[in-house]
Amino acid sequence: MRRIPWTRLSPVGMIVVLALAAPVLGLGNPVAMDVAHRLAPPSGGHWLGQDEYGRDVLTRLVWGARTSLAVAFSASALACALGTMLGVTGGFLRGVVELLALRSIDVLLCFPPLLLALLVVTLFGPGASTLVPVLALVYLPGFTRVAYAGVLAARSLEYVEAARSIGARPLRIMLRAILPNIAGPVLVQFSLAAAAAVVLESGLSFLGLGVVPPAPSWGLMIGAARATMVQAPLLLLWPCLALTLTILAMNSLCDGLRDWVDPHPAR
Repeated sequence: MRRIPWTRLSPVGMIVVLALAAPVLGLGNPVAMDVAHRLAPPSGGHWLGQDEYGRDVLTRLVWGARTSLAVAFSASALACALGTMLGVTGGFLRGVVELLALRSIDVLLCFPPLLLALLVVTLFGPGASTLVPVLALVYLPGFTRVAYAGVLAARSLEYVEAARSIGARPLRIMLRAILPNIAGPVLVQFSLAAAAAVVLESGLSFLGLGVVPPAPSWGLMIGAARATMVQAPLLLLWPCLALTLTILAMNSLCDGLRDWVDPHPAR
C-alpha cells in the first residue's frame, strides 16, 4: 500500500479547518460596518485593513472561505453522488438504462459550463441555495463519464462474474464488487470538481450572480475591490491571493490523489 499524500492533503486540510473554525476564532461580525474608517490601511486592530464599508478584511476573508468552500464541496458531493449512480447503473445494467443515463448527460455536455450556470442562475436568481444545484448540474457529466468508464472496465472481470454465478443481485454486485473498485478515479474527479467549483462560484459572485451581499465571498470581495483599486490596491490583493493559494493547494492534492490511486505508478 502506498502512502496517502499527506504533504498535499495538509494545505487543503488547513484551509478547510480555518474555514470551519471561523465562528470560534473571535474575528467578529463579517458584515459589521465602520464607515468612518472606510478603506483604512492595515493596522493593529485590522491586520489586513478595512474595505469600502469599513468592514474588517481578514474577517470577511476567513468567512468568505467558509462560504466558497461550503458551496464548492456541497455541489461536488451532490454531483458525485448523482453522477456515480448514473454511471454505475448505466454501465452495469446496459440497455434502456444506459441509453437514458448517457443521453441525458450528452444534453448537458452540449452547453459550456459557464453558460449553463449563467442561464440557470439568471432564471432562478442568485444565492448560495441556487449555486449548489447549479454547480452540481455543471459537474454531473464528469462524474457520470468517469464512473461509466470504470464500470465498463470492471464488469467483465473475474470477481464480478463470480458474484453473478452465485446468484448475487445486481444491486449487491454494483455496491459490493464494482463501486469500491472505481472509487479511486471518482475521488480524483471529486477533487478536480471541487477546485473548479471554487473558481466558478467566485466568478459568478464577481458578476453578481452568486452569493448575495452583504454575505462574505471571495468573488464579491474581488468585485468590490475592483472599484476602489486606485485608492486601496491591497483590497484586491488579499482575496485574489486567497483564491490562488486555495486552487493551487487543491490542484496539488489532485495530483497526489492521482498518483496514490494509480495502479501502475512510475518507477
